[in-house]
Amino acid sequence: MLTKTLYASSLLSTLQLAVAAPASHVAGYTNADASFSVTPSSIYPLATSFGPDSQVPAIETSAPSAPPRVSSNLSRATSHGPFSGTPTTTGAVEANTTLAKSIAPLPPNPTATYYNSQGVLLNPAPAPYTPNGGLGTNGTEPRYMVNSDFDFESIALGLYQEWIELDLFNNGLAVFSDEDFIEAGLTAEDRSYIAFMAIQESGHSTLLTNMLGEAAPKQCTYNYPYSTVREFIDFNQKITRFGESGVWGFINHLDSREVGQLLAQSIATEARQQMSFRQMLGLHPMPVWFETGIPQSWAWSYLAPYISSCPENQTRLAWQNFPALNFVNQPNPNRFSPNDTKPFETVGNRTADPSDSNIPTNETCVNLHVTGYSCGPAIAHNRSEPLSFPGKQVNLTWDAPGHTVGPNDSYITSTSAKQPKFVAWVSQLNLTYTPLVTIGNNSGYTYQPAGEVYEGDPAVNGTMFVALTDSDIFLTPFNLSMINPHVVALGLYQAG
Repeated sequence: MLTKTLYASSLLSTLQLAVAAPASHVAGYTNADASFSVTPSSIYPLATSFGPDSQVPAIETSAPSAPPRVSSNLSRATSHGPFSGTPTTTGAVEANTTLAKSIAPLPPNPTATYYNSQGVLLNPAPAPYTPNGGLGTNGTEPRYMVNSDFDFESIALGLYQEWIELDLFNNGLAVFSDEDFIEAGLTAEDRSYIAFMAIQESGHSTLLTNMLGEAAPKQCTYNYPYSTVREFIDFNQKITRFGESGVWGFINHLDSREVGQLLAQSIATEARQQMSFRQMLGLHPMPVWFETGIPQSWAWSYLAPYISSCPENQTRLAWQNFPALNFVNQPNPNRFSPNDTKPFETVGNRTADPSDSNIPTNETCVNLHVTGYSCGPAIAHNRSEPLSFPGKQVNLTWDAPGHTVGPNDSYITSTSAKQPKFVAWVSQLNLTYTPLVTIGNNSGYTYQPAGEVYEGDPAVNGTMFVALTDSDIFLTPFNLSMINPHVVALGLYQAG
């Protein structure tokens, strides 16, 4: 469903208007007569005492010994801040032999024939209620271990992600006071919810460690970018965004389908975390119809700059680190008028750095209780002024390759691409290219594209992924990693 679409700037001048408040009935929905009557009832009297009003049958029971976790709820002691030592090794881990500079595109697999049953079964069923086909359905015992270099490197990347989230969620709770959270509109129940998400990460870390074996990466130390609760929440919604999308990008390429099964059951939780952090930031919880999958090297490029150092003899990763792409006019979700965002209104120049929340009080939307303009924590908000819109000029700067990043400054950003010519917008099922206008040394601009995934679903929305490329190669969700040789730099864009 990915489409390669090239837009000229003259076609991108349409401003999306805010959606009006819904009417009492759904327009165009007919024959909706209810088979029941709705009678308004009073909410009073309310309960004033709370206790065990009723007794239910129960027995004393105890659980068997549970499998151990690889960490406690709080993980091991870890430090924070930038790395200050000297790397003992540099670069991604490499195979003894590399067969080619890139993977050449090929026609469809000749065995991938078009199947159309027209609604009837065409082949003998192996058992009752069991249609013919499927993988891993022949009764063999599952083996929940990685089964190739690709599997190991992919799950190891996922474990690096789980480890940082385990520390990150606890770190914000530790460094900010209860009053800090209350000022951001978050209560003790919200803090308890974040603490529970950290506990979830201890389970995810255990699962991935067990599927990797003894060479599984250990927890590292980290360098976080936030100084306020709002920035902490913003960083969380960004890091869980690329954490989730990084898994969707490789999960169906794993050799071990058993590993993919368990990984899917953990990443579904990550998706809920990302939605929850968006709600805490006052963003729409899910402004898209589909979630994006990105290549492993993209996820590693976003994650690595926030890892300071790792234990000695830590397992290294094979994925590429791309240079950073920054948005000069990155929409600031702390503003009631995102169009008033100042240049470089983020707390730093790492790709997932949160927007600056320290703006004048008469420009912020955090404690502004006005429908259409508030961005305090809520189930959902509908902004009168969108964070971004089709046709908006988006100003860009990007780093040159050769910067040290990641654990112990031991990874080097690199690119094999030529000069950038296009901006690739990767969102939902679509890959859309717009022309890059270069205006100086590693700087330029483009215009945010229009276009829809399906009618009524704008492709560019949410917290999404953007790359500078030297080519507008046509790709789809299942082979998006083939864009990597053409990537100059990577960024995260807060489109909605």
